[in-house]
Amino acid sequence: MTNDYTRRDFLATAAAGVALASLSSNSHAEDGPDINTNLSSAFGTVQEIKPLPFDPAKLDGISEKLIRSHWENNYAGSVKALNAVKQKLAGFLEDSTLPAYIYNDLKREHLVRTGSVVLHELYFANLGGSGKPDAAVSKALNEAFGSAEAWEKEFKRIGAGLGGGSGWVVLGLNLHTGLLENYWQWDHATGPSSTLPILVLDMYEHSYQMDYGAAAGNYVDAFFRNIQWEVVASRLQKALKARAIWAG
Repeated sequence: MTNDYTRRDFLATAAAGVALASLSSNSHAEDGPDINTNLSSAFGTVQEIKPLPFDPAKLDGISEKLIRSHWENNYAGSVKALNAVKQKLAGFLEDSTLPAYIYNDLKREHLVRTGSVVLHELYFANLGGSGKPDAAVSKALNEAFGSAEAWEKEFKRIGAGLGGGSGWVVLGLNLHTGLLENYWQWDHATGPSSTLPILVLDMYEHSYQMDYGAAAGNYVDAFFRNIQWEVVASRLQKALKARAIWAG
């Protein structure tokens, strides 16, 4: 199932690369060749619920019951909510009497639900593995943080600080600054600008309370035992290519 995910992720990144190349070019769009973007309808596209890319019964220290509840209630619930919000937006756009501030209330929900869907899909996709980062990922962490141990220490500390509340910890490559950094995210809508997620950790209580109660640190340790490092390496490689396009 990892191969299926990687192919989808590659296609999404390739499409993003086309857009980034367009943005970074100094020439006007009309001076260059037409680009076939193959973009889907902003209002008409129905978001599909993606299956778990791993066997939830085989995780180390994270129960199948918790994973299935998380996937069915929180992730799938956000997908359904996002589709409902987009359907409402399409209808409201045609209502010229609707006040703009009411429309924007729904756009805020659109932002939050989109973030929830994307982050949950990234989170589940980087679970289901074991072991340690490969040589390429370790090299990147050493360069960015001084050592892989220093990166892990900060990543875990951010997670511990979010325990008992809500939010995400994201290792991301910022296309604008070129920095590989750990980011604190309070909710689904506070991601850093121009950043591609490399590793995503869900720190909402629904991601660990069933197994660990208030012991959020134990959940973070379990998360590290189950990281799918092949996915992390793939994301990093594609993000570095996107950075080269952006900065070119």
